[in-house]
Amino acid sequence: QVQLVESGGGLVQGGGSLRLSCAASGTTFSITVIGWYRQAPGKQRELVASITSGDTTSYADSVKGRFTISRDVAKNMVYLQMNSLKPEDTAVYYCNAWVRRTLANYWGQGTQVTVSS
Repeated sequence: QVQLVESGGGLVQGGGSLRLSCAASGTTFSITVIGWYRQAPGKQRELVASITSGDTTSYADSVKGRFTISRDVAKNMVYLQMNSLKPEDTAVYYCNAWVRRTLANYWGQGTQVTVSS
């Protein structure tokens, strides 16, 4: 079992920055991939960035060059540094942990990011 708690969301102006944090607890040693997803009103939830247990990172085209995902294994933390924010980035951002051995997914409660124009 894995528990995830996101924090760091808020209201920023276009061009600004935020850093989101995801704190993991429980059987964190079993996590294969951590992903940051977002869901805007009226839109499907989309994967914006991910990092594997081997430190391989991936990004959606819409955020490449602006967002950076990283992890601190010792602290069981994953971060999403968001720079040059645009109003289109406004969404609820969710942290997700995937455990390959059991094909289990665990979700945090989400944190709201609002970027004003």
